[in-house]
Amino acid sequence: MLTAVPEPIRPFLVKHRKLVKFLVVGGTCFLITMVINFALKTTVLESKPVIALTVATALATVVSYVWNRQWSFRAAGKQREAALFMVVSAIAVGVNDIPLAVSRYVFDLRFPDVSRFTQEVADFTSGMIIGTLVAMVFRYWAMNRFVFTRLSDRTDSDEQGREPERV
Repeated sequence: MLTAVPEPIRPFLVKHRKLVKFLVVGGTCFLITMVINFALKTTVLESKPVIALTVATALATVVSYVWNRQWSFRAAGKQREAALFMVVSAIAVGVNDIPLAVSRYVFDLRFPDVSRFTQEVADFTSGMIIGTLVAMVFRYWAMNRFVFTRLSDRTDSDEQGREPERV
């Protein structure tokens, strides 16, 4: 699979495979969040952008759990894992919402104080970009620290019959 990757970046991808997988899952869930958030903001939650973002993020979190559990972290499985994931994710949803709430309700970057275009740019920048980046860093740290603490002994090199790297 890594044969299609340029040689200079292959060692980085192998060394940081868990982070790379986490970022792929996160990027996909970011797109899911954007689509759901946009759909909610332009329909049933037009006047409630923070709630729209919260719902979109919560739905994408379900996808994130399954994909991170099965692919990024390949955890050995603990009984409390799902509960811990939901606690970390709930905190991360709040972290994700804070920049949007500040933009809208502290800085008043909302219509009629600013144009609708400015409001939407501010919403996207604060909620989808800044909020997501801060929440992503928090999630990666918290998932490693509290949720997926026992990794499977299998690594990608195991699948090819080689001994896993020990650090």
